[in-house]
Parts: sequence; C-alpha cells; structure tokens
Amino acid sequence: MLKAIVFDFDGVIANSEPLHFQAFRDVLAGEGVTLTEQDYYARYLGYDDRGVFRIVGEERGAGWTAARVSELAARKAARLEALEAMDQDASVLFPGAADAIKRAAAAAPLAIASGAIGAEIRRVLDRERLAEYFTVIVAAEDTPSSKPAPDPYLHAVALLAHIADRGEAVTAAECVAIEDSRWGLESARAAGLKTVGVAQTYPASELDSADLVIANLDELNIEHLVKLCSK
Repeated sequence: MLKAIVFDFDGVIANSEPLHFQAFRDVLAGEGVTLTEQDYYARYLGYDDRGVFRIVGEERGAGWTAARVSELAARKAARLEALEAMDQDASVLFPGAADAIKRAAAAAPLAIASGAIGAEIRRVLDRERLAEYFTVIVAAEDTPSSKPAPDPYLHAVALLAHIADRGEAVTAAECVAIEDSRWGLESARAAGLKTVGVAQTYPASELDSADLVIANLDELNIEHLVKLCSK
C-alpha cells in the first residue's frame, strides 16, 4: 500500500541546480578555486552545501576549518537568494512539477527530503503556492548526515509515521522516493523506500538503479507508484 510520496527538491521539483552551481562558483572564485559546471554535476551535486565546501577544500588542500566551511556555506546561501531575486517573475519549477505535486497530494501525504537549506525550499514553495501540499519537509540542517547517507529519508519516514492519522504505521517500504541523481537514489534505497528516477538532471542511463525511471514529472503516474509498493 502506498502510504506517502517523498520528493527530492532541487533537480526534481525546482530547476535550481544551475543557480546553485552559479552560487558555488562565485563563492569559490573568491577563494581562488575554479569550479567548472562539468565538475559540479559529476562530483558535487549530491552533497549539501557544507559537504560541497568540505570536499572541495579537502581536494584542494585548503585546510578550511568547520567554522570556515560554515561561513562559506552561508555566503553561498546569500548568493543563491540574490540570484533568485534577479528575476522575481520567473518560476524555477520544472514544467509539470506543480500539477504533479497536486496529483500526488490527492493520493497520499507528501514529504520533501532534500540536501537544500530549509529556508531555500520554503522560499520557493511559498512563492509557487505549493507549501500546503507537503506534510513534512526534511532539509539539510535536519539530519546529521546528508545524501547519499539514508538519514534524510529515514527522518522523513519517521516524521510521516508520527503524524499519520488513526495511528497507522508508515514503513519505508510503503513510501516512494522521487529522485534525480544517483546520490539521492542511493540514499532512498538505503532507507528502504521504493524509488523513481526522474531524468531531468542526468540521463536515464545513470538512474537505472531506480525501480522506475521517467523522463519528467508529467509522466508521474500514481497507479505506477501504488504498484511499486505492492511488490
């Protein structure tokens, strides 16, 4: 039985990875570090902000302390907000995302499990008038480890179980994760969820570990999700 649908955010709902790349690139340039678009998508996209700066710092021998990494992450968050504000009229949602969320919410409770900062997620959802459709939001600051560790999905399932009506149990196997990257799929699988890969950021061939792969959210079929949870 399908008990809940858990969406990743960046790359699934929001087409914001280009903005995240620009923000990382700009902050790192100030530190004398060049970040290419190819490296961002191939090596760093699956990590939260602190994870990206920590790994880049280790690879470059920068010797950044935890406090310095936090400072860089804060600068990146501010830069991202500034980039978003440059065009207030433009939607950052993928085509079909809003309709897919509304269809999904009519079938099961929805959650978000993301490596993005909570304020960034809520800022977009509020702007797009979609916040009301999500029962649970798990952001980067809500778990000790981010993707590809299972923590974000484990926490989302635990929160969903806590607020379930009539005391019904909610297990990971009764939840479906909607992801766009191998890191996210690894996280969801390790937590025990069924998985759908959306080939909006990476080609379908890189998402073949998912239980189901679709080209975009227009193809999100609730009946298919129900079948996944019945296996």
